Amino acid sequence: MTPTAIIAAAIRRERELAQISLSALAAKAGLAKSTLSQLEGGKGNPNVETLWALATALGIPFSSLFEAASAHGALIRAAEGVSIASSQSDFTAVLLDKCPPDRRRDLYRVLLKPGAARQSDAHPRGTVEHAFLCSGRVRLGPLDAVEDIGPGDYYRYSGDAAHIYEALAGEALLLLVMDSPR
Repeated sequence: MTPTAIIAAAIRRERELAQISLSALAAKAGLAKSTLSQLEGGKGNPNVETLWALATALGIPFSSLFEAASAHGALIRAAEGVSIASSQSDFTAVLLDKCPPDRRRDLYRVLLKPGAARQSDAHPRGTVEHAFLCSGRVRLGPLDAVEDIGPGDYYRYSGDAAHIYEALAGEALLLLVMDSPR
């Protein structure tokens, strides 16, 4: 993706997240609506002042306009990911996901027992769930993207759609992080 395309997509994404019209954002940022439309279409070449005005009008960090949206879905199996080992002790870490500054996270330890699947209604728009399975086997995720995961697997999925959690064989221990817009 080119820098212009990243900026165009970021402006559109952030405007839609703010639930503000093209006209309203242009007025708030002191820009012509046609200029903003061109920027969102990837046809403009904005200067720093224009981008700063847009970030201020949207109430977001300037750097947000240079970030490509990450896919809301990701599955990392136990043996996958880039390991970072310590030279001082027997310690290895794998970064599964980072938290952007405009989000907040709640952390849950979830014990699932076999039986009926637990169906969850959609959470607020923009919510993402991060599931790391400690033990057992679980089927979980949005109804249109359900995955079976095992110990050590990580699954990130949209929590703003109906989704399920189901223990497949015996008890399962799940670390669940709910990530939502501020």
